[in-house]
Amino acid sequence: MRTVNEVSKLTGVSIRTLHYYDEIGLLQPTEVTDAGYRLYDDTALERLQHIMLYRELEFPLKDIRDIVNGSNFDRNRALEQQIQLLTLKKEHIENLITFARGIQGIGVKNMDFSAFDAKKMDEYAAQAKATWGKTDTYKEYEQKTADLTEEEKKQLGDRLMVLFTELAG
Repeated sequence: MRTVNEVSKLTGVSIRTLHYYDEIGLLQPTEVTDAGYRLYDDTALERLQHIMLYRELEFPLKDIRDIVNGSNFDRNRALEQQIQLLTLKKEHIENLITFARGIQGIGVKNMDFSAFDAKKMDEYAAQAKATWGKTDTYKEYEQKTADLTEEEKKQLGDRLMVLFTELAG
């Protein structure tokens, strides 16, 4: 068992954030001592790893809580999805770096905008719609996002796949 201070030092997550995660039911300590100290076991730390990966993918805490608290949460499946999304994000960032270096080398004469192409992320979202588009959860998502701009919808694309996979899985 590790104290909240030890977990903070190990993970780089602030003590205040760990307390907040407890308050919102995202990451509760395994045990609380009589003196009020929060203690975390390896299972809680594994859960924190999932939370941190979803945060890296810019998921809102509410969505992360829904995913990891879901009765059908499958840690191996979640890791596979996180790896896929991180890989897509990495490829997109690598394309942007190559593009920026190209501009640096030859200037803005090159009118190539392919580095900004997020088709793979869009395809991933389309796959989610094809798989779960008829579910109540997906219909609710569409209602909530109806007023968003296309850019805002694109930003939600990578979140969509994991969320619906976890809810529908």
